[in-house]
Amino acid sequence: MQLKTWALALTLCGVVEATILQNGQVRESHFPDTRISDLSVYHFNTYDADAAEISYKGRWDSNKVSYWSAPGLVFGFSGDKVAITFGENTVNGTLVGYRISGRDWIFTNVTGGGTHLLVTPETPGIDEAYPVNPQRFEMRVSNWGYGIQIDKVHVGTGESLIKIPPYNRTIEFIGDSLSAGDFQSYEGLSSFAYGVGEGLGGTEYYVTAFPGICVTDQECWGNPRGQVHQWFYSSDTSWRAAEIWGDNPEPWDFEKMETIPDIVVINLGTNDNNVANNVSAEAYVDAYKKLIQGVHGKYPNAQVVIMVELWLGFYQYGNSYAQYQGFQHELEEIVAYFNSDRYLSAPKIWDGVTETIETLNMPSEPFVHYFRTKGILQHNDIGPQYHPTDVGAIKVASHLLQYIKLTFGWDLAATGPEYVFHT
Repeated sequence: MQLKTWALALTLCGVVEATILQNGQVRESHFPDTRISDLSVYHFNTYDADAAEISYKGRWDSNKVSYWSAPGLVFGFSGDKVAITFGENTVNGTLVGYRISGRDWIFTNVTGGGTHLLVTPETPGIDEAYPVNPQRFEMRVSNWGYGIQIDKVHVGTGESLIKIPPYNRTIEFIGDSLSAGDFQSYEGLSSFAYGVGEGLGGTEYYVTAFPGICVTDQECWGNPRGQVHQWFYSSDTSWRAAEIWGDNPEPWDFEKMETIPDIVVINLGTNDNNVANNVSAEAYVDAYKKLIQGVHGKYPNAQVVIMVELWLGFYQYGNSYAQYQGFQHELEEIVAYFNSDRYLSAPKIWDGVTETIETLNMPSEPFVHYFRTKGILQHNDIGPQYHPTDVGAIKVASHLLQYIKLTFGWDLAATGPEYVFHT
């Protein structure tokens, strides 16, 4: 009897270990195959990737290749079919999430050169009443290191794409793996940056973040350049960007951005602070100041939020744990510098492409703030890879949402759509 009970227990444990529940639902690990081979069967109405009705979110180069974290696209459509043909610069197997209006994300792996039928009459929500009119299609890339290229967008015969106007407020996150969602369930779509962008509701968001990158312009964990330089470019520091662009990456065209960020949140320094990268405090401060000067030059009216305490993990402290801190004094000094007359009287604007700095006589008021993360995360909110768990990311996003609401008066406009994290 004991042997049978033990065997049953092992069987039950096996079932539990093989099933992951998230929000009370089973989290999928094998996603539907949406690729189709014969396009003529569907008699599509086809649009090129540069169609005016398509709004690209995040950073894409001029060939409609995506980079950085959680880039995506949005458009309205009529009818009950949507398919996308992906270009040759799509990394095969890239996991994308897509959804109609405020419904749950649906995930699928896409292929370069393939056409994927993403919306059909059977897609949840397609046959229901629409509080959002027209129907809104959104797609986001989940992985920060992979990417896609859009070649064509297809809808049903006699149907059309419809331009969706952008939201009237925008937030950008500049960071490293902590902002990119590295080691989290859906990576970019599980990061705290995604949680804040979606949690605000009615807000455009860009996540210009890549794992391992320093703010200082030097090699860090395989990244050849730092954010003080790379933020000014369309592409990130990935191997695929190097294959596509070589030594001449395409500068980001700030003037063609659909919306200009009102708030920029920066979380950088964890990689600079690692002894393996040998970054001095002086070099870190200089690079961080130049990055903020560049942000101020490109977005003169934006408010900048520095996340002050770096997430360097925890160490055992007696019979408990304490949080490591790095560059704490330096970060506080950076905030003080930008809010002093030394800077405000004659702002110095850094250009990471030409690597020049210019002093401008432009009207300015204090615009740099700090958001303290100390005390938000506890020891078990950091995973084995020194990155926040999904729960840790939600905690940071929740606190940052309230900080933005209280500091800048932004209402939380998400009123029901499936925005903050997903099943």
